[in-house]
Amino acid sequence: MSAAGIYAREFDRLDCFVQLGVAGDRVISVSFSRERPMDAGTDHKLLDRVGAYLDGTEDDFDDVTVGLTLPTDQRRVLEAIRNVPFGETVDVELAARMTPDLDHDSDEGRRTVRDALAANPVPLFVPDHRVRGAPSGAPDRVVRVLRDLEA
Repeated sequence: MSAAGIYAREFDRLDCFVQLGVAGDRVISVSFSRERPMDAGTDHKLLDRVGAYLDGTEDDFDDVTVGLTLPTDQRRVLEAIRNVPFGETVDVELAARMTPDLDHDSDEGRRTVRDALAANPVPLFVPDHRVRGAPSGAPDRVVRVLRDLEA
């Protein structure tokens, strides 16, 4: 992994910059902005992989180490979502079933899934776009592109 910092690169397919926040060996944030932050570097191997993915190379990014600083129940949801393979989708109920120690039969369990996906600090590396009927940490326009790409 490259040095800690902020990295961003523009991708035409998304019509925006993908910005990574890296701390040590972990990606701690992914965001999608119309402008590149002035202090962001452009050279990062994960941005190269994102570019290849957006060009059609299948990639689950499951080997990318992410830092999830969320409540334990939400972190478990996001860790479970990392197991949804490229090109597949699940609904909120199945996402709840996949999550250890979560009551998938309750409204509270399904709400935990939705809350975790909405708070996802690293969309793409935790592929919340693969969960149907739920929010994402990425903007809707980016989610649509990612879903179309994997369809």
